[in-house]
Amino acid sequence: MREIQFREALREAMNEEMRRDEKIFLMGEEVAEYNGAYKVSQGMLDEFGPERIIDTPIAELGFAGLGIGAAMNGLRPIIEFMTFNFSLVAIDQVINSAAKLMSMSGGQFPIPIVFRGPTGNAGMLSSQHSQNFENWYANTPGLKVVVPSNPYDAKGLLKSSIRDNNPVIFMESELMYGDKGEVPEEEYLIEIGKAKVVREGSDVTIVSFGKIMKVALEAADELAKNNISAEVIDLRTVRPIDYKTVVESVKKTNRIVCVEEAWPLSSISTEIAYHVQKHAFDYLDAPVQRINSMDVPLPYAPTLIDAILPDVKRTIDAVNKVMYV
Repeated sequence: MREIQFREALREAMNEEMRRDEKIFLMGEEVAEYNGAYKVSQGMLDEFGPERIIDTPIAELGFAGLGIGAAMNGLRPIIEFMTFNFSLVAIDQVINSAAKLMSMSGGQFPIPIVFRGPTGNAGMLSSQHSQNFENWYANTPGLKVVVPSNPYDAKGLLKSSIRDNNPVIFMESELMYGDKGEVPEEEYLIEIGKAKVVREGSDVTIVSFGKIMKVALEAADELAKNNISAEVIDLRTVRPIDYKTVVESVKKTNRIVCVEEAWPLSSISTEIAYHVQKHAFDYLDAPVQRINSMDVPLPYAPTLIDAILPDVKRTIDAVNKVMYV
């Protein structure tokens, strides 16, 4: 099977859907003439023209609102934020308009819109450009929140997101755009809200999503050298969360470690921990362990970034703790 980059998988998903449905368009900063800040939309202006690949001013509140209005009137926008840090400028539109209009209109106004772009640390970007907002948006009824970890999932989940009649927050990573992975040439979709067991194991469950899946999988490889069998689950979406897959895994392994990049308070790992203790308490042989970024703004210095973010060592230490090693 061919291997393509994460950015190419996203581009293929958008291209295929835009060829299928002329109501779909892409709008955001530098998506057209510049071919995208991270070259995700490279070549799309040439194929679809300026009416469907639309450059915007640096005005997230404005073009997010335009996208929502277009969705209310029957179009299917894809709104690209150069980074989800900038989505804070538009968060009123996302939370108070996109997420609520279906409910407030009694079902008269579905909002088929995708807000996509990178999230989290991308190296030496300091505090204002290195934040994770997956848990913020996942806290909002009316939104779906997707965080893929590899090119295959990125393409299948983005196609499903574009076809969904609900607003979808689709979060990527600058550090993953160049990652390569196997992606079929034939069409496929991945169900939103379905986690994937990417590695089966018997001793401990490790749950993660997005680029931190690399940490989880590397930790599992290292643990195997010490005869610890880790089952690794990629949530893929954090609203809705596939609690069933996680709970069934814990019933088998009796231990769980959650690894994510966001700050610890009110994180996705907090939610996972609650549901595990509620639905699998009698199966637990050790308390749930969480690995998050430290509870401070992310600094600029690489040494401090490394000290604050989740890593393989902290994950292995947490596993050893639940294994009583």
